[in-house]
Amino acid sequence: MKIKVFADTICGWCFIGQTRLNKALEAFPETKFEIEHVPFQLNTDMPKEGIERSEYLEIKFGGKELAQPMYDRMIEEAKKENLNFDLDKIKKTPNTVFSHLLIKLAEQSNVHIEIKEKIYQSYFINGLDIGDKEILINIGKKFNINADVINNFFNSKNIEEVNSYIPVAREKKINGVPFFEIGTDVISGAQSSANLKDVIKSNLS
Repeated sequence: MKIKVFADTICGWCFIGQTRLNKALEAFPETKFEIEHVPFQLNTDMPKEGIERSEYLEIKFGGKELAQPMYDRMIEEAKKENLNFDLDKIKKTPNTVFSHLLIKLAEQSNVHIEIKEKIYQSYFINGLDIGDKEILINIGKKFNINADVINNFFNSKNIEEVNSYIPVAREKKINGVPFFEIGTDVISGAQSSANLKDVIKSNLS
C-alpha cells in the first residue's frame, strides 16, 4: 500500500503525525508499505538563509506571547508520543527546501523515514538550523549517504522539483499539514494512531 505524507520539516504537528503513523503501521507486520514524503512548505517566501526565530514569531503570530498557547498544546501532544520538544532552543526558522531534498535523496536508499525523523529531532529537540547544508550533510552521513552526493543533489534542478509541489498542494486545497493520502482516503492533521490504523485497515480490505 502506498501512503503519501504531505509535511514540512519545521511543522511540529507533522513530527507528531509521522510518529503516530509509524505506530499505526506496526499493527500490519505482513503488509508492505511504500511511504512517500511529499514536500510542503509552510513558508513559501522564506529567505534562503531563514530568519531569526523572534522575528518569525512576530511576523506570523504577532509575537511569542500570542503564539505560546498553540505551542503549549503542541508540546503537550508531543509528550503523549514521548517526544520532548524544546522550542526555546530554536534560534532560527529555516528555509526547508534542502531538508526536503535530503529526504527525497534518502528515498533512493530507503532510509527516508529515519532521516526525516532525525531532521525533526534536530530541529524540535536540539534546536539545530535544519536549513544549514552542513547540518543536513552530517545527518545524511549518519545513514551512509556520501557528503558529495548530498551536495550535488542540492542543485537548482532539484530545488525547482521541491518548489513544483507548491501548486500541487494548492490544487488539492491542502492548507495545513500533516496531510495523509492513504489508499482512497485522505486524513488531515495529526490524528491518533487508532484513527490512522482504522483508515489503513479499511483500505486493505
